[in-house]
Amino acid sequence: MQVSTTAIKDLRDKTGAGVMDCKKALLEAEGNLEKAIEILNQRGIALARKKAERVADQGIIEAYVHPGGRIGVLVEVNCETDFVARTDEFKDLAHNLALQIAAMCPQFISPEDMAQETETKPDTEPETDAKTDTETDADAKTACLLLQPYIKEPDKTVQDIVTETIAKVGENIKVRRFIRFELGY
Repeated sequence: MQVSTTAIKDLRDKTGAGVMDCKKALLEAEGNLEKAIEILNQRGIALARKKAERVADQGIIEAYVHPGGRIGVLVEVNCETDFVARTDEFKDLAHNLALQIAAMCPQFISPEDMAQETETKPDTEPETDAKTDTETDADAKTACLLLQPYIKEPDKTVQDIVTETIAKVGENIKVRRFIRFELGY
């Protein structure tokens, strides 16, 4: 089967994947653009898992102050090399994470951070008031940045956006820490 350069370009524009990856995905999907996008997304997730253990000690600290000056955010986003830290894709991710934090007010980066915080606090709740797993999951989706629906594409989570960026830049990316300031709080 032949894949047209127009189809490769369309897929590349929609996903940001490399030319050869787009061609392979289109061949595998027998020319179906939507199926090719799914294939690339799955490959991106697999790539992100492979890169998750690699050291990410470069990056940037992004600052965002909401118009009116009532809310401000600092977020440290790390990658493996300073080269990637200077790319538009990485800078856009850091900026969008700062916007997400300003808008959604997460308390933790991930469920692991939430669990660590819970383990270090003394148990003050009586057993009869213990939360169900469903309530805990709902709390985590609100409190953990990576589990929150992404404000620009609510059908995706923030983790999905980070994973997509990992696939685009080819390096591990970690949200290291953030702080959110709100006037009067």
